Amino acid sequence: MKTAINFKTINSLAIPATIAGIAEPLLSITDTAIVGNIPVDGLESLAAAGIVGSFLSMLIWVLGQTRSAISAIISQYLGAGRLEEVKTLPAQAIYLNVGLSVLVLLSTIFVIEEIFQLLNATGKILEYCISYYSIRVWGFPLTLFAFAVMGIFRGLQNTYWPMMIAVIGAVLNVVLDFILVYGIEGWIDPLYLEGAAWASLIAQAVMAIMAIFLLITKTDISLRLRRPWHPELKRLIGMSLNLFVRAVALNTALILAVREATALGDRFIGAHTIAINLWLFSAFFIDGYGAAGNIMGGRLLGAKDYSGLWKLAKKIITYGLLVSTVLVVFGFVFYRPIGRLFSNETIVLEAFYGIFYLLILGLPMNAVAFVFDGVFKGLGEMKYLRNTLLAATFLGFVPTLFIGKYLHWSLTGIWIAFAVWMAVRGGALVWKFRRKFRPLLFSH
Repeated sequence: MKTAINFKTINSLAIPATIAGIAEPLLSITDTAIVGNIPVDGLESLAAAGIVGSFLSMLIWVLGQTRSAISAIISQYLGAGRLEEVKTLPAQAIYLNVGLSVLVLLSTIFVIEEIFQLLNATGKILEYCISYYSIRVWGFPLTLFAFAVMGIFRGLQNTYWPMMIAVIGAVLNVVLDFILVYGIEGWIDPLYLEGAAWASLIAQAVMAIMAIFLLITKTDISLRLRRPWHPELKRLIGMSLNLFVRAVALNTALILAVREATALGDRFIGAHTIAINLWLFSAFFIDGYGAAGNIMGGRLLGAKDYSGLWKLAKKIITYGLLVSTVLVVFGFVFYRPIGRLFSNETIVLEAFYGIFYLLILGLPMNAVAFVFDGVFKGLGEMKYLRNTLLAATFLGFVPTLFIGKYLHWSLTGIWIAFAVWMAVRGGALVWKFRRKFRPLLFSH
């Protein structure tokens, strides 16, 4: 059946994907606020949660790339009308992913103290890191399992169930945070930071159970491991490795920016922290259309519907640019109250307002990069995505960052580097898409 490419079909995928994407940063913000208000050692608890959270996010980000690879392969086979041929692959990919995560878990559990000492945790913060991680780490395989199942649903052109898994997990986590961190008088003693860890673990377990239940009841894909190894498993591992290298390059840019902002002084790192959180939050709004491009792009490629693929790219870019324009207008109108939401320090706000225009004017450019990023993942073009991000980071971002430092551009130099980074990413993807798929329009 030919894939309909219109406002309704695109948004039926993009809106649930956006809601699922926003659930994650909202959860982090709420989690931080709850832990930061712990009455006993609140500051140390917040520092420990931040250090452990960053370490676990890095591990999940690196190993969770299988989700995009599974989604791309399944959507391509669905488009080609050959879904039966790929039925044994998801189970093999999930077992491989969960096996890797258990290996990582077992290799870190005995050297927890050394890991967090490397991340400059000492004294009471180190103690809290160890107790918090000892509980949180058991949710790591559960999260990767849920991620892989979400990838299967995306490949099957369904973002509704991944949204339900993400939203229920996030809401449950917040509710359990309040109950277990602060306790209920006469019923449950407050567990403080350990309560936050247990809340996350229970929410992750519920998400994994939901993922199993929905996969069994809503699809005919089996979780039984069957041999021989599927021939596409090699391609899936290759895609995941390319996305892993890409994730490393992406994190390099973000970490270098934090490092340079920290070197400028407290008010600048405060302003940069507000700006980068808003930048990432806006990315999730735009990324919903990237997810729609990922899901539908793979199916159209599998069906060799190149005119449909071209039409899809034009439509989702239009919708992505519309969303980013709304965010730009909103940012210009409400930039002062937005700043005050995060800080009451005048010197921090002055530094933030000084670079805010760079952040919001760059949003339409970000939309092009994020949307085409999703399309290229659906097309299985992970190698080109890897090379693009390596070039954008090491030939665009890094030189601009250090030129800005040399010329004493302060925080403005860092955000000009971000603008160059996104311009290279978006420009390279648009150029490649036009070069590869425009000729195919006329040959089919």
